Amino acid sequence: MADPQRIHPVDVEAPPPSAPPAPRNFSQSDKHKVADGRAPLQGTTPVAHAKPTKKKRCSCCRCLCWTVLTIIILIILIAAIAGILYLIFDPKIPKYSVDRLRVSSFDVDNNMTVTAGFNMTVTARNPNKKIGIYYEDGSYLSVWYTDNSLCNGSFPAFYQGHRNTTVLNVILTGETQLGGEILTELQQQQQTGTIPLLFKGDVPVRVKFGSLKLWKMTFRVKCNLVVNSLSTSNQISIKSSSCKFKLKL
Repeated sequence: MADPQRIHPVDVEAPPPSAPPAPRNFSQSDKHKVADGRAPLQGTTPVAHAKPTKKKRCSCCRCLCWTVLTIIILIILIAAIAGILYLIFDPKIPKYSVDRLRVSSFDVDNNMTVTAGFNMTVTARNPNKKIGIYYEDGSYLSVWYTDNSLCNGSFPAFYQGHRNTTVLNVILTGETQLGGEILTELQQQQQTGTIPLLFKGDVPVRVKFGSLKLWKMTFRVKCNLVVNSLSTSNQISIKSSSCKFKLKL
């Protein structure tokens, strides 16, 4: 006898199948997989990094090349102008010398403060045929003993023409405090008649090339002197004098 047909009950009110789980977060390892060329996990979006375009790189290189080329051209032009001026005007260095020195005052008080007054004769020579020199206001001259400034003054403002020699009388005054050892050394040198002094000068000038008056520059003069005395009662003689000259643009 055949088995009776089995009937399976169906639950009409069963809930619909659940939704698939949400995709997990895009982890750091997944980012590496994208960077390595492997496909990212489902539900993730690779981030595209913008790269500078070739057009921008070319524009920057072109700008840099033009800047360097402009600087090179300017340097060449300046060097060419300087060379032409040198050939045309044949510039020579001015010469200076300290010819005479008169001590108007040299007093030492109880506090070892020295009050000094010098009258110096300075000769300035311009050996150039086509170059004039304008000496301007603002110069500073000084006389030093060891590392101490005894007095100071200034050059007068004047114009020195071509191949001109000008003799200037410069008055310098001042006071400074010297130590006991320095004063003792000075007295010993006074007795031997060998007192070293240093004359320094910073003189602003403008150089005239033909009819062209150039920018301001500074003449720096330094003269090493040896005199026999710093007393007002004695005749001062300059035993030796050597001057050096520098130009500061």
